[in-house]
Amino acid sequence: MRETAYAKINLALHVRRRRADGYHELETLFAFVDAGDELVARTADRDSLAVTGEFAPALGDPFGNIAAKALAVLPRSEGLALALEKNLPVAAGLGGGSADAGAVFRIVRERYGLPDDWEQRAARLGADVPACVDSAACIGRGTGTELEPVENDLAGTPVLLLNPRVPVPTGPVFAAWDGVDPGPLSGRTAREIAESNGNDLERIVFERLCVEEALFAWNALADSGGFLTRMSGSGATSFALYDTAGARDEAAARIAAAHPGWWQMKGALR
Repeated sequence: MRETAYAKINLALHVRRRRADGYHELETLFAFVDAGDELVARTADRDSLAVTGEFAPALGDPFGNIAAKALAVLPRSEGLALALEKNLPVAAGLGGGSADAGAVFRIVRERYGLPDDWEQRAARLGADVPACVDSAACIGRGTGTELEPVENDLAGTPVLLLNPRVPVPTGPVFAAWDGVDPGPLSGRTAREIAESNGNDLERIVFERLCVEEALFAWNALADSGGFLTRMSGSGATSFALYDTAGARDEAAARIAAAHPGWWQMKGALR
C-alpha cells in the first residue's frame, strides 16, 4: 500500500483571537501540493515505522513521530509496517507530520475502514491532521479542525515551494502574535480568497522574529514571475503560484542557480 503525504500550504491565514486554553482561533484556506513525503505500508504482526530520506535525521525518535501515533489510534485486525520517506523539511509550515498522519489515515481507510469518530481522533493528533486526511482544498476554522468545502478554481495551478533550510517552530510564532484581528476571510472561491487575504504570520516571522532567511526566500519567489507569493503556515517555507508550468520551472532553475543550498519542490495544486 502506497500513499503520498501531500504537502500542505496555507493560501491565506487570519489569526482571530487567543483562546483561554492557549491555542488560537484562526481562519485559513488549506491547499495541497501533489508531492510530498512517501509512505509504503505492509501488513505485519505488529505496527512499526522506519524513516528514510533527506529529512529523516530531523525527526529524532520514530516512536514519537505523528505517523506512528496515527497508527496507534486507529483500530485494525492486523499490524502495519510503515516505511516513510521524509522529503519535506521539518518545522517548515508544510504540515509535514500532519500530512504523514493523513496518509496513514487514508491507508487504513482503504484497507480496513475508519472508526466513526475518526475526525476527533485526527484532531487530537494535531490541528492540521483532519484537513490532511482528504488533502483537498478547504477552509479551516477554530484551531483549523472545523472544515468546510470551498470551490477550488486553483486545482492544477503550478506551484513552487522554497525553504532556506531554517526551521521555524510554530509555538514562538503564535506566542508573538500582536492580538490584531484582521477579520474573517473574504472571497468565495479559492482564488478569490487567496488573492484577497494574506497570512498574518508573515509579519511575525519577517518583522517580529526577524527570520531574515525566510524573508530572503519570500523575496526570491516574489520576483520570480508568479501571480501570488505567500509564506505557508508559520514558515519558513514560502510558495509562488504560476500561470504555466514552464514559468514555474524557469523560476525554479533561476533560484536554484542563485541559492543552490535552498530546498525547493515543484508541483501543482490538487
